[in-house]
Amino acid sequence: MANHKQIVRSTMQESKVRLVKSHRPRRRFNPKIFVDRTIETTAIASLLLTSFSGVGAMACWGLEIIETNNSNIIISGWQQQKSICLGAMLVSFSAFLGTSLVGASLSIQRDKF
Repeated sequence: MANHKQIVRSTMQESKVRLVKSHRPRRRFNPKIFVDRTIETTAIASLLLTSFSGVGAMACWGLEIIETNNSNIIISGWQQQKSICLGAMLVSFSAFLGTSLVGASLSIQRDKF
């Protein structure tokens, strides 16, 4: 009898566990949410890269002014760094504009104006 009661209890406990497991919501891959988050992340990252490149370009312009006013100080390599920073600014700002345009067009398409 004692063994029979133990078996009954274990099957009841297993059924409770099965009920708990079956009530969990299953997470599915939603491509719309993935695309929205990718566009948002790209836009934020491109704005950050634009701002950091702008600070770098302004620092190079400052070095240009220092070198122009004081001929005793020779700083080499700032012209190339300024060109790199300005190019990175241009590319990242165009990436921001592109992702914003794609995000806006997708939201208008979903709203069906």
